[in-house]
Amino acid sequence: MAKKKSSLKKLEEKLSLKKESAWKGYKTTKKVMDFGDAYKTFLDASKTERDCAKSVVKQLKKSGFKDMSYLKSAKKGDKLYLNYKEKVVAALVVGRDMSRFNLVGSHMDSPRLDLKQSPLYEDSSVALFKSHYYGGIKKYQWVNLKLAMHGIAYTKQGKKVEFSYGEKADEPKFVIPDLLPHLARHQMEKNAREFIGGEDLNIVVGNIPVDDKDVKDKIKLNVLQILNKNFGITEEDFSFAEINFVPAENSVDVGFDRGMIGAYGQDDKVCVYTSLRAIIEIKNPSATAVSYFTDKEEIGSDGDTGAKSRFLLNLAEKYASLVGINNSPSNILMNSKAISADVSALVNPNFSDVHEKRNASYIGNGLIMEKYTGSGGKYSANDASAEYLSEIRKILVKENISWQTGELGKIDIGGGGTIAKFLSSYGMDTLDAGPGVIAMHSPLELTSKVDVYEAYRFYKAFFN
Repeated sequence: MAKKKSSLKKLEEKLSLKKESAWKGYKTTKKVMDFGDAYKTFLDASKTERDCAKSVVKQLKKSGFKDMSYLKSAKKGDKLYLNYKEKVVAALVVGRDMSRFNLVGSHMDSPRLDLKQSPLYEDSSVALFKSHYYGGIKKYQWVNLKLAMHGIAYTKQGKKVEFSYGEKADEPKFVIPDLLPHLARHQMEKNAREFIGGEDLNIVVGNIPVDDKDVKDKIKLNVLQILNKNFGITEEDFSFAEINFVPAENSVDVGFDRGMIGAYGQDDKVCVYTSLRAIIEIKNPSATAVSYFTDKEEIGSDGDTGAKSRFLLNLAEKYASLVGINNSPSNILMNSKAISADVSALVNPNFSDVHEKRNASYIGNGLIMEKYTGSGGKYSANDASAEYLSEIRKILVKENISWQTGELGKIDIGGGGTIAKFLSSYGMDTLDAGPGVIAMHSPLELTSKVDVYEAYRFYKAFFN
């Protein structure tokens, strides 16, 4: 016989906030697992922002989206996209209310190693590339790691050369070798910031010399010879290139239950993919739906392709002209609603003391809503209003989406920013919401497949 609940137990269930696994909401995990498999395929093809933009545009075209640069008009229900400098993409579905956007913004760039402009040199019987790290990394995590080369260069004749080398099983990899423990006593006495310095991130790229006694740097020349044969470039071309090195590993399932994904670049390509899938699948949104995939977030959102640029204003101006509305770009944006789709830090059980656990987020417990980001006393933060949070709550309840709140660590320890403050600067209501990550900014970040799926469901509901 089932035990009868007491009146106080019933009251507790009615009044208390429940925190439980999002997996409990699924009788079968097939939909979640299938979505995770498709996401992993996307990740493996999208390691840099240029690669990611290509993947996004490819899926948009396949789904019937038209390049708005070549259109003269648009109407309700039309699917449009704009690709700016191969680093920023916006996808739109024209809604019943054309005067405003429901916008989900994510970023396509991730921490990595960029080559310096004169990178190639020879030392101690090897050829190496000098690198400059991009974004916030723990430098020691990038040594003894298989790396692949991505990017573009231009020859003196103006020919564009694209790189993706080291990803295939039969292609060579590249590595930054660490110091052996037998000789590392002084290194290991340094703090973690110092024992691998920025100028120590030199990538080994060759070892075989050319056979000519008159050549000074024989191994360097052999590398140049291979690069010229394979890609048609010279050493001078490095000065006119964008070349990145990223982990050569593909994404993997993690755990006996395969419930998690381990991969590079999930910050923030997890939100790129989930919001991309969401906008592809909607048909008749109330307001015009916009997925905004931006660049440079990891280094402050500056530059012509970052969220601080005028891209959104220019997009709104182009959109207003196409749909034929007499509304200024600034008014369109001011009347819009936005989600800053970015990841947050989950409690890592090995380092849980950096979190205030009552307000921390846990892997597998669903979408994370962050009312504010920033650091210390909410400096450099967007802080969502109670009115907007109430609107978001209605979506979560109606769609039965698993959610939790979060913040980026303890007040005086943690902190971080997203594009939320740049979206809100237009006057639009903005909230940070996305899945969580363990080991954020590392070469292998960890997410739960169910958190990824709940984020997708939320973005889709928000668009609708």
